Amino acid sequence: MEGLGAEVRGRVLALWRVVREAAPEAEESVLWGGLSYHRPQVGGRVKGAVCQIVAKQGKVRLEFIHGVRLADPHGLLQGRRISKRFVPIGCPADAERPEVAALIRAAAFVP
Repeated sequence: MEGLGAEVRGRVLALWRVVREAAPEAEESVLWGGLSYHRPQVGGRVKGAVCQIVAKQGKVRLEFIHGVRLADPHGLLQGRRISKRFVPIGCPADAERPEVAALIRAAAFVP
């Protein structure tokens, strides 16, 4: 969190609270420059990945390594990589949308 401006830090903290509530069993670690969450009972930080909070160059994203597997009825997921998808978080209210929590919960239970 050091080095982040107040506005970016606010978005990260809002997203952190949502992740902790939506996937309380997920282990948290710092990985690849972000806060990473995984399910140790499923596997390591990649195989058991739930999501990652990334803040770079003033932008905040909630990333899903296995995002292509997630149902996204509200069209929040962006990205064109083979598997990874992300949700841009432009303000704390974006993080607090129920649809964001639903994606996190779905990622926490995807085999």
